[in-house]
Amino acid sequence: MDIVKKLVEERPGFFANRPAHQAQATKLNEFIYMSQGLSNAYMVLTQAGRVIINTGMGFEAPVHKNVFDAVCPGPTPYILLTQGHVDHVGGVSLFREPGTQLIAQRNLATCQRDDQRIKEVRQSQSSIWFKTALSRQAVGELAPRPLVQDVPTADISFDDHYELELGGLRFEIHSTSGGETVDSSVIWLPQHRILFSGNVFGPLFPHFPNFNTIRGDKYRWFEPYLESLRRIRALEPELLITGHFEPIVGKDLIRACLDRLEGAVDFVHRETLKGMNSGKDIWTLMRGVQLPPDLYVGQGYGKVSWAVRTIWESYMGWFKAQATSELYPTQPREVYPDLVELAGIDAVVARGRNKLDGGDPEGALLLAEAALATEPLHRAALQLALDSHRRLLDRSDAINFWETGWLKTQIEKLEVALQGA
Repeated sequence: MDIVKKLVEERPGFFANRPAHQAQATKLNEFIYMSQGLSNAYMVLTQAGRVIINTGMGFEAPVHKNVFDAVCPGPTPYILLTQGHVDHVGGVSLFREPGTQLIAQRNLATCQRDDQRIKEVRQSQSSIWFKTALSRQAVGELAPRPLVQDVPTADISFDDHYELELGGLRFEIHSTSGGETVDSSVIWLPQHRILFSGNVFGPLFPHFPNFNTIRGDKYRWFEPYLESLRRIRALEPELLITGHFEPIVGKDLIRACLDRLEGAVDFVHRETLKGMNSGKDIWTLMRGVQLPPDLYVGQGYGKVSWAVRTIWESYMGWFKAQATSELYPTQPREVYPDLVELAGIDAVVARGRNKLDGGDPEGALLLAEAALATEPLHRAALQLALDSHRRLLDRSDAINFWETGWLKTQIEKLEVALQGA
């Protein structure tokens, strides 16, 4: 039995993620409690007070705090962060008390500055996937008045690792720069062999890492990811408490997953480099590099084909050296109307329909896009685009959160456009 594949199949996909809503905290053991949300918050109890690990979005923090306070209202000597993304740091100010110290990796401020630089465009793009979770109604049901989304400054910063003891319980915080952010870290309880991994492996475990993030973020490098993975594996955790959903229990299972992830990422990296150096173009490699069965991991968040493109572009940049036009801002879609005019829009749509009927939804979609660039409300072109998106969604089995969210959003838009055409 493939225990890694079994775990992937048993655990929820990211479609199950939702804002904090629990009426009471989930007890994980005698001293650790969980409050689930867009990213989970955790409370660790000691004889000298509680330690909060991650705090959720600002509008979620009252839920996290209420359920934790019902178990132990404090004091709160420390708040620990596994990364600086908004769904981890937003509630810090609500959990702060006189004397509370926030501990984070030194790059917390850098991470938050990066987020601020692209705040507007990323919020706009992220709404494609998170419009329900971040709707005014959803936020309004949870948010205090006034709503505070914290951008916190750490009281204690560290580079590689930091150790503390509270009420007889030891905490070690290790930098893991291969995670989702430049300030990524994990929290290790050595006395109990428990690791809080945050999103160092992404929200889904064990799934292929999302080295690119189509909602908007910097590319992530495979080498720091593997170094972080190996650092975690060397600790030999027996309980892995991730940033989302329930913990993973068992030293052997966790080790098998980490070994598999290492093998899968290393394979994709080597195969991509081999293909690049043998003269294969990026698009051929995206189609051709696939994991063998013995390296199976989930692809519900990251995808191998997207990782191939990210690796290629991380080494080679955006210039594919296939056409001079790549060097200039004029894009193919800008001359679509000229080409369609030459062929006739009905002929273009008919050729697209033939491609779709022949099992090529990607080619069909390109022709539909060309036709719609010429005549945005052309009913047959809209129908072709709609059918192509539906075929792509069917082909994907709606496994990957990002691909599925994009396709469904486009299908909704095309259905509306078709009604008005």
